Amino acid sequence: MKNTFRPAVIFSFVLLLNFTDAAAQKKVSAVYLSRAQTMYASIWKNYRVPVYTGLFSENFPSNKKDSLNYFQGAAVTEKPVSFLWPFSGMFSATNALMRVPMLKSKYKLYQDSLVTGVEQYRDNIRQPAGYQAFPVSMEKADRYYDDNGLVGIDYMESYFNTKKSIYLRRAKEVFKFIQSGWNDDLGGGVTWLEGHNDQKPACTNGMATLTALKIYQGCKETYYLNEGKRFYSWMYNTLRDSTGVIANDIKPGNKLNRTFWSYNTGSLLEAAVILYKETGDKKYLTEAQQMARDSYRYFSNVPHDSALTLHIDLPWFMTVLFRGYEALYHVDGNYKYIAAVEHDLNYAWKNSRDKYGYTTHSWLPKSDELKKPKWLLDEACIAELYARLSSLTK
Repeated sequence: MKNTFRPAVIFSFVLLLNFTDAAAQKKVSAVYLSRAQTMYASIWKNYRVPVYTGLFSENFPSNKKDSLNYFQGAAVTEKPVSFLWPFSGMFSATNALMRVPMLKSKYKLYQDSLVTGVEQYRDNIRQPAGYQAFPVSMEKADRYYDDNGLVGIDYMESYFNTKKSIYLRRAKEVFKFIQSGWNDDLGGGVTWLEGHNDQKPACTNGMATLTALKIYQGCKETYYLNEGKRFYSWMYNTLRDSTGVIANDIKPGNKLNRTFWSYNTGSLLEAAVILYKETGDKKYLTEAQQMARDSYRYFSNVPHDSALTLHIDLPWFMTVLFRGYEALYHVDGNYKYIAAVEHDLNYAWKNSRDKYGYTTHSWLPKSDELKKPKWLLDEACIAELYARLSSLTK
């Protein structure tokens, strides 16, 4: 007698597996979203500086003695509030949480505060207007083009979340300032610091590329698409190394600085995906997939602790690379690269947090790091990563 019930049994079994997988994924997403909100709430409580509305401290606990070395020239001592770069980490985390539909209205209030905060860095005395590294009311400070790219991206993400036209206008203003740093030395590109022509770095040009392309996504003005292509082409052809990852910068005399930070490849990878989606040109998808493979190979082979899949050069740098992986995943469905960051982030959460719940810089349980104050940027990106992961399905 012919077996007529087996296909029905198999179909029921497949449905059960799918239901089980969906339930498990929902549970994981809830855990990730809880972690994102827990970290965000803790930062909001401990890092905010009440006497300066909308601003945060550089570290927690803050001893006002830390030496900060991410500027042109000599190191700078920690100040009463953070510089613009770490501040931007909270702006980005807020926008990531607002992408979760049920949390949009809740985090809109925080976004309003972040907008108030970032505008305190805006300098319109020097033209074109741009954002300086420290609040204008406290001192005159340098204006870095990469910082301004971060502001442009944050404003566009705010625009995508709210459709408030003022955010689009501010992003366009930021891009105008960034363009003022473009010159034809070394074939094009923008320098790092206003008034200094000593290098053309990936950080500046990658964030400029994303600012232009996100503005195009928001307003569909061809000018910004063409500018995004121009930045992308210069960066891809000038800074992409034989390893396939993006070098840190190029200096006069065509001296390529073969220092490789994960975020430099990450910004160009995300830009390539946007260009593919907006133009349909498959060369950009091919280049994105190649950059994903090359960056994964490179950062998984750099000597690192066996507990981690990747070398964590800087948590926020890895977050920017993750954004590129995430953008590509939405196009080709390859979860491999996301899974690597997810694994390492979960290890850090479970094993490398201090008594306040903040993760170490290396994502490893090193005793000296556990005892140190934690940098705002290192912690804000944890909230962003978990917010992004909570919305993904394998």
